[in-house]
Amino acid sequence: MATDDFFRARLDSMIDMRHPLVVLATRMPWTDIEASLAPLLAHKDRSGRLVQDADLFGPTAQLAGAGLSNAGRPRLPIRLMVALLYLKHAFNLSDEELCERWSENVVWQFFSGLAYYEPRLPCDATQIGRFRRVLGEAGVEQLLKSTIEASVSMGAVKKSEFEMIIVDTTVQEKAIAHPTDSRLLEIARHKVASAAKRCGIALKQTFAKEGRELRRKAGGYAHARQFKRLRRTVKRQRTILGALMRNARRGLESISQGVAGHEPTALAITELMKWLERAERIRTQQRHSKNKLYALHAPEVECIGKGKARKPFLRYLRMIGSQVSLAVTHKLGLMVGARSFPGNPYDGHTLAEQLEQTNTLLQDIGVRPTTAVVDLGFRGVDEACAPVQIIHRGKFKSLDKQQRRWLKRRQAIEPAIGHTKSDNRMDRCWLGGSSGDALHAVLCAAGFNIRWLLRAIATKGLVALLLLFSQVALYAACIGHALQIALRAVGQRDRRFEWRRWRVTPSLATG
Repeated sequence: MATDDFFRARLDSMIDMRHPLVVLATRMPWTDIEASLAPLLAHKDRSGRLVQDADLFGPTAQLAGAGLSNAGRPRLPIRLMVALLYLKHAFNLSDEELCERWSENVVWQFFSGLAYYEPRLPCDATQIGRFRRVLGEAGVEQLLKSTIEASVSMGAVKKSEFEMIIVDTTVQEKAIAHPTDSRLLEIARHKVASAAKRCGIALKQTFAKEGRELRRKAGGYAHARQFKRLRRTVKRQRTILGALMRNARRGLESISQGVAGHEPTALAITELMKWLERAERIRTQQRHSKNKLYALHAPEVECIGKGKARKPFLRYLRMIGSQVSLAVTHKLGLMVGARSFPGNPYDGHTLAEQLEQTNTLLQDIGVRPTTAVVDLGFRGVDEACAPVQIIHRGKFKSLDKQQRRWLKRRQAIEPAIGHTKSDNRMDRCWLGGSSGDALHAVLCAAGFNIRWLLRAIATKGLVALLLLFSQVALYAACIGHALQIALRAVGQRDRRFEWRRWRVTPSLATG
């Protein structure tokens, strides 16, 4: 086989072209993906700045740094980075594991658009995170939209399937430790002391040794169920945190008045004020306080309790994270929507926004959902979601037979949620901030669709093989039937010949 490089073999000659991922690589709309994401990755037009100069004719002002800058290392191919995001969430891998396995897997390299085998890493693991941040929520929604369009183009799902969807919510847990008062107070003390040191504030006492000792005692008292001693220890932690915060605030006042002999950077002062504000929330919040802070590095997380029977302890410990709404097709279970909602909203209040996202993803296909099958958590939102028809078992008496059969499929979204968490990394979000929650939810849905498409391709290939076998068996049966008829005709001719000979022979003998 002729190759562009005589000393290297092409990937298409090394792999099985019937592999589901290889078939999917030829069916994905890569050109549309690159065209939609290219504006997000283009160099930004800078306004520049005026620079005062002088020449022979006097002082002049020149504009410097304006226009497009081509400085820096060229970007990696868009298809390569998009394929890495697809593979990461389809096979539940971290950024480091993804890069290592990509360098060893020739099928993955073919899916990424390479023509020849590359033994080196595709990129540094940190570049995947930077590419994800550049895309934003609109960019990753385009990746999810491309998987839906690919399923329609290859005939895995009909357009009429998107008219009815199933919607439900779940909790996307954040990568934080379970919050306890003792732990949060100790972390707040450490953060305030470190930020004050970076500002150059000389603290009278940081309480570092006592803080570590109190944290250890609190853990022991809680384990031994000695709650009086535990409360006394936590009270002391609040006291030393308050003393440290007052000392840091006095240092900030002296800096603002110019009394201090140094001038810290504005970034260091802003950071110290941020940690002081969060530490104050930690110090003053009580058990029944509203809008509590559960993690200093992730203030956006909420305490959400779903009360699942399979996880009864969640009624007490709760799940710390963000709420995510998912939408799948009613019959085949293709994911057509995934959206993260900050705070802890009522399920019904998320349905209108989820339907809006689904309409956006399906706008190029030319179909809009007309029916949404939901659970009782979405009652009372029919007017906000009009003209979409809402079906749940609270309306069971008013539903006809067909709608009652549709309602029996509502629980089909539960295994989809379970697979998205166990197979596509939605069980825990490692990305920071509310924007990280939104990106992670959509990418997990895109990974779910990639696995769905791989199963659909394998199923269609098996069906084609079975059809081929059935046609061969039909041809063999027809040929066998024809041979049987021919042999039967030959046998009848032989019997007629024997009969004639038997009739002729006696007459000759008598003659």
